[in-house]
Order: sequence, then structure tokens, then C-alpha cells
Amino acid sequence: MIDFFQQQRINRWKTFNIILISVILLGIIGYLIDTSYFKNKFPVMTIVAVLVAVINSLISYYYGDKMVLASVDARMPDTAVFKEQQYVNIVNEMSIAAGIPRPQAFVMEEPSPNAFATGRDQQHSSICVTTGLLDTMNREELQGVIAHEMGHIRNRDILTMTMVAAITGAIVLLSDWARRNIFYSSGRKRSGKGSSGLFLLIILILMVIAPIVARLMAMAVSRAREYMADASSAEFTRNPLALASALEKIQQHYDKVVDRATEGTAHLFISDPRNSKINNHESFFANLFSTHPPIHKRIMILKQMAGVS
Repeated sequence: MIDFFQQQRINRWKTFNIILISVILLGIIGYLIDTSYFKNKFPVMTIVAVLVAVINSLISYYYGDKMVLASVDARMPDTAVFKEQQYVNIVNEMSIAAGIPRPQAFVMEEPSPNAFATGRDQQHSSICVTTGLLDTMNREELQGVIAHEMGHIRNRDILTMTMVAAITGAIVLLSDWARRNIFYSSGRKRSGKGSSGLFLLIILILMVIAPIVARLMAMAVSRAREYMADASSAEFTRNPLALASALEKIQQHYDKVVDRATEGTAHLFISDPRNSKINNHESFFANLFSTHPPIHKRIMILKQMAGVS
């Protein structure tokens, strides 16, 4: 039997290792470009790429929540409607259980049952649920979902994903710059023995392998954070079966696609809002290219926490 604290430690360690590998990958790529191609003794291009990526990520970090909420046409809850008043009450309850300031509650008109959290920190956070989620879930199940989103906020997942996005962005920028410079100068004469082999290696790494690996790292972090938020839900509610039941309903619902969700916002949702087939399978390639873990696996782990086979 796995308890929620053990599950949190496992996924925290996974996240740390993935980010560490991403930083090492960025350092290797930057070193190859600066020393082998641009002939810089100082890592000029690496620093520039990191700065550009960090600036882009900071803009997303500080203003991304407003852009995401606007993109889904989120509104304030109507407390005259019982389900929406109940939702507000649960947000209040779960913020106390999580020991964090109460996030702003939002609702989006959407039949697909889903939810997401956004915001740069615990003091500037929001939770948004679909009307489909409110219509589908009972009170315990809604508690489980809201507690999951509280877990994302308490675990500072927005900050983690922003940091991952900055690293990934820097790797992609370096790769793109190197590719363009290599192509533009392909007809020029190069000096130095063995340079063509080195350039071929750089092209291979930067044009194909590095950006793909960086993207895979980002998706792996996203999957690990989902497991961690599931464990947080079990911690806050002391009822892992509540979220397990909610995920079963989400999995079985006739409409699994959130129409206004985009590729850039999909990782925020509790369940893949695009209903990509790859997220529903458990295989080597599915584990590499999916943004969310398979729901049936998440349900299984939650039931194990509750001692149910």
C-alpha cells in the first residue's frame, strides 16, 4: 500500500531529476555551439538564449493566468445557483485543508467535465471548473477535484513548469540559431581539420535530438506533477476514493473534449482536454509523448492509497 506522502516524495524526486537532466542538456548544447561553431571562449550565445527564454517565461508567469482565463471565457460563479455556491464553499474548505490563501474561483461554460488551476503563486492563484464538472460530480467527488487543483497551487507547479519552459525554450532557441547559421554558411569554406564531422554532429544533435528531448522532459515533468497533485488531493481530503470516483466519471463521460483548450493550455487541466488517444495508453511511446498519465493508472494508485485493490 502506497501512502500519499510516499507518492509525493517519489514524484518530487522524479521532477528534480528531470529538471537536472534538462539543465545538463542545455549546458552541453550551449558549450558545443559557443566553442565549436561560434568560436566563443565565453558562452555568449548560451547566455543570450537563456535570457530570451527567461524573459518569455516571465511574461507567461506574470500574465499567463489572465490570458488562460480569458481564452476559455471564464466567469465568476453565480452563487444563486446551488452547484456553483457549493463549488465556492468547497474551494474555501480545501484552501483551509491545504493551508494556502483561498484561490479565486471561476467557471467556464463547457459540457466536458474538467478543471484547471493557474496563477504564479499561492497569493495569485485561480481555479476554474467547467459547468460539465459541476453537473457530473457529487460533493465528495468535487472535493477531490478541487483538492487536486489545490495541490498544484501548493506544490508551486506553475513555477516549476515555468522553469521547465525556460530551459526548453533556451534549448530550442540555441538549436534554431545553430541550424540557421549552419545552413547559411554551408557553402562557405571552413577551416580546421575534422570540422565537417563536428558540424554534422552538431546538426544531428541540435536539429533533431535536443529539441525533442527537451520537449519530452517537459512532458515528463507535467505527468509527474499530475501524480503529485493526485497524492495532494488524497492528503487534503483524506479520501483518495473521492478523486478516483471523479476520474472514473471523467473517463466515462460522453464528451471529453474542451473546445477552447489549446496545445499550450492542455497540460493545466486535470484530464487531457483534447482527449488525445496517446494519453489513454500505457506504452513506451505513450509515456514519452503524453502530457497526462493514463487515467486508469491514476485511479489504480488512488485506490491503492485507500487500500482497495
